[in-house]
Amino acid sequence: MRSTLVLVGAAAFLGACATVPTGPAVQVMPGSGKSFEAFQQDAAACQQFAQDAIGGPNAAQWANDRAAGGAVASSAVGAATGAIIGSPSNYGGQGAAIGAGVGLLFGAINAANASSAASWQMQRNYDGAYMQCMYAHGNQVPMRVSSRGGMPPMAPPGPGMYPPPNTPPPYPPPNTPPPYPPPNTPPPYPPVGTPPPQ
Repeated sequence: MRSTLVLVGAAAFLGACATVPTGPAVQVMPGSGKSFEAFQQDAAACQQFAQDAIGGPNAAQWANDRAAGGAVASSAVGAATGAIIGSPSNYGGQGAAIGAGVGLLFGAINAANASSAASWQMQRNYDGAYMQCMYAHGNQVPMRVSSRGGMPPMAPPGPGMYPPPNTPPPYPPPNTPPPYPPPNTPPPYPPVGTPPPQ
């Protein structure tokens, strides 16, 4: 049980490393009239600019150090908790070992999540710097389209859609009997107390 827990924690911890972007995750097209060679030169210069903007090739080191520190702290808290829980029953050592393993496991899972978020944010910052540079060199970059002013105004109704003002409603059509009984019409049922017909 303990060895399985340690192996799972170690695997999660090793998978928790943040990675530095190696290239853009956005597609940029050459500007109109720009040769492919000039576009490639712009792309290489802008990739270097974006790499420098996020902190260079060692930009992920702070995220990895933080993840390792979190896993170690979780392991220490787990060991202390396990020792406290196990000490009344004279199993403090085993409780500490189990607690350390569980703490390492959950610390490694948390570190993996934090490192994944750090990698995503670094890629996003890299892409932003890359697109700014490529746009400044006259290339076409993807743009997000958003509506900031609400819905555009509606066009006025065309002719023939509405009747002229003061026109009586079209219902009921002329010479149509009303759907309700006219005034002073006897009810369709016999009055109360009338014997049934024979």
